Amino acid sequence: MLSPAPASPPVLPMCSCAHTSCALTITENADPDVRRDLETLAQRWAPDGDPAYGHDLEGDDDMAAHARSVLTDSSVTVPVGNGRLLLGTWQGIYVWEHRAHGHLREVVVTVTG
Repeated sequence: MLSPAPASPPVLPMCSCAHTSCALTITENADPDVRRDLETLAQRWAPDGDPAYGHDLEGDDDMAAHARSVLTDSSVTVPVGNGRLLLGTWQGIYVWEHRAHGHLREVVVTVTG
């Protein structure tokens, strides 16, 4: 009789984006329309170039990008089992850029367990 292989120890990775104008999110990864629709919603929440914004040192999208990052999140925690991220069938982890033009972003991953 064979013994089952020992289960890998439970771990919990936390991913964080150390920037104030982007976010990390877990969302639909099969249909690109979802990401486009999320961009449309974000533009409605905090439109670029609103004349009410005082902070525009880096352009019309500067304050709007900060506001969108406050309304979203800069980190995600995902359980791991048997060496794999335990995401749903249609889920993926994305860096969500809130600026009009992409910037170099760094994601820090720490693992507990």
